[in-house]
Amino acid sequence: MNQNYDPNNLQAGHCAPCEGGMLPIDKVSAEILIQKIPNWTLPDDIKSIYREFKFTNFKQALDFTNKVGLIAEAEGHHPDIELSWGKVGIKLSTHAIDGLSGNDFILAAKIDRI
Repeated sequence: MNQNYDPNNLQAGHCAPCEGGMLPIDKVSAEILIQKIPNWTLPDDIKSIYREFKFTNFKQALDFTNKVGLIAEAEGHHPDIELSWGKVGIKLSTHAIDGLSGNDFILAAKIDRI
């Protein structure tokens, strides 16, 4: 799990490979980190974070989705993406540890810069 990141500058971090065997971020840490990425939500089970982005048409939503894909591929950390007319839902979690890692917050911050 990536712990070499600055929680005050998440977008400057880079995702690190996570193969499992590590503990997910605890609830207190997740609640602190979610404050650094406004508009993302943290469900009660703290296993993921989610944000919905709104657009005026399908093309804008698709263009955004493609930009997210490029960032995700560059970082080696891939979100669940739901594309529909005028909106894109993004869910981030680290499946290898069945919870959240620093990678999820780093990728969310990078997505927010699009």
